[in-house]
Amino acid sequence: MSAFQALKNSSKDIRILWLSAFLRLLAFSSSNIVLSLFLKALEINETSIGIFMTCTLIGDTVLSYLLTWYADGIGRKFIMIVGSILMIISGLIFANFENFSVLLVAAVFGVISPSGDEVGPFKSIEESTMAHLTPLRQRPDVYALHWVLGTAGSALGSLITGFLVSYLTKKPNWKQIDAYRTVFYIYSIVGVLKLVLICCLSDRSDKLLHEQDFEDAVNTDESRRLLPNNDIQRDDPLETDNVISVINKDSQSSKSLSKETVSILVRLCTIFMMDSFGSGFMSSAWVVYYYKTILLVSSAALGILFFVTNICNSISALPSSILAKTLGPIKATLVVQVPSAIFLIITPLMGSFLSSAIFTVLFYSTSAMDVVPRQVLLTGLIKSEELTKCMGIVNIGKTLARCVGPIVTGNLAEKGYLWISFLISGSFILFADFLLFVMFYGLDEKILHMHR
Repeated sequence: MSAFQALKNSSKDIRILWLSAFLRLLAFSSSNIVLSLFLKALEINETSIGIFMTCTLIGDTVLSYLLTWYADGIGRKFIMIVGSILMIISGLIFANFENFSVLLVAAVFGVISPSGDEVGPFKSIEESTMAHLTPLRQRPDVYALHWVLGTAGSALGSLITGFLVSYLTKKPNWKQIDAYRTVFYIYSIVGVLKLVLICCLSDRSDKLLHEQDFEDAVNTDESRRLLPNNDIQRDDPLETDNVISVINKDSQSSKSLSKETVSILVRLCTIFMMDSFGSGFMSSAWVVYYYKTILLVSSAALGILFFVTNICNSISALPSSILAKTLGPIKATLVVQVPSAIFLIITPLMGSFLSSAIFTVLFYSTSAMDVVPRQVLLTGLIKSEELTKCMGIVNIGKTLARCVGPIVTGNLAEKGYLWISFLISGSFILFADFLLFVMFYGLDEKILHMHR
């Protein structure tokens, strides 16, 4: 099934989740374009800005852990409603307050994104809900469209914000900081729209498993054979009964993960966290800061640049689904991630805006192409009834790993060495690719077989 067929055949709930992702990423990218510049306009130094970003990520990690771990018990729909309300409140706080501590609390609980990317538990919960509403073989295309629409929202948010800030600052009696505050009002309005959408989700979005999950459980049970030193066999006729008992068990009473899942999860988290650790040194908020303060780029030009990067980011997710189904998730990730890291390293070595922008676009175009393969890898190896918790743990781990980078980058920026963070970031991403090769290379065929 192609991505376009997935769009045509999708249920109302899936479409609502896609549109929700579009709006959320639109809001995140809008705030991302102005976040570091807004804090600088409040006369906060670069080191403190880095600390702000790190504290935001740490707080987000704690919040994500609590909400994703108990999402199935509390209700995934309810969690997403709460998230929308928090977005509304945080946008209003940023638009009306200047105190560092107040803004930090609003950023943590209102999931203000210092990276312009996903923060909070809501991506994990959305993806888990999609997994329960979608047969295993159709998930790559559903996830691809989820990513496409999300990054399309990011692109539109960047473009609108860039031109809006440029327009407002040219008006009489309008200061830069007034334009930035307007963006946060828009952030709140988007939160209202998102709240209305989530309230339209059906009760099926909160069900732990649907009728397709018997097939999912049988297929994911095969993933046990991918683990070394595993003696579990499928020849025993009682094995099917065991799978049925797993489906019938209320996962809300389960507080721990199976040994097989933990073994896989530890390796996946190591790889994903190393990749995120590298990415944390040069989040898009710092890329915006680099272009604005080092290359002296206008707000409109920044909006256009990040519109282009997000459009390329969005389009690249479609072939990523094809790559994942053709090469397998491991090979597909390596094919795109290695050149992506190299493009990032080269970016600050260029002397002009145009040449740097070209490599920035190349970086964002290729960095998105590993998203679907990674989702296929994760959902193919993890049991369906443990998917919400595992996705939450992975995203929490990735967020936590990003926490170190902003402080280091803030210090480097204050000393005039912001360009070094590009090199550090790309190097750690390359190391994460090496770990993926060592830990999982050779499993592509088995994973592809599970998705047929």
